[in-house]
Amino acid sequence: QVQLVESGGGLVQPGGSLRLSCAASGFTFSYYRMNWYRQAPGKERELLAGISSLGTITNYADSVKGRFTISRDSAKKTVYLQMNSLKPEDTAVYYCNARRQLIYNVDDYWGQGTQVTVSS
Repeated sequence: QVQLVESGGGLVQPGGSLRLSCAASGFTFSYYRMNWYRQAPGKERELLAGISSLGTITNYADSVKGRFTISRDSAKKTVYLQMNSLKPEDTAVYYCNARRQLIYNVDDYWGQGTQVTVSS
C-alpha cells in the first residue's frame, strides 16, 4: 500500500537547522511531484515547497524562500526538506505530499506529519 513516512522533526533553537525526510513506497515515485506542507495550530495547511517529478523544477513559498531547500533522491524514493535559519513561526506539523495530475482527477497521498518546534 502507499506510504509516506516523514522523519527528522524535533526541537531546535531559533537560527538552527533541521532536515526532514519523507520515504515513499507503494507507488511509482518518479511519476509524482513531491511537496512539503505545514500546519500550525489554528492555521490552515500551507504549501511550502514543491519539486517536479524529475527533480528539475522547484518552487517555494515566500515565507521560506532562501531558507528552505527541497530535493529528491529517486534511487532512495525519498524527498527532503533542508530547513535553515529556523524561526519560532516555523513551528508546525510538517507533511509530505505526493501528487500526480491525471486526466480527470488528481492522485494525492499524504504522510502522517512530523512536529517541528523552534524555541529557545
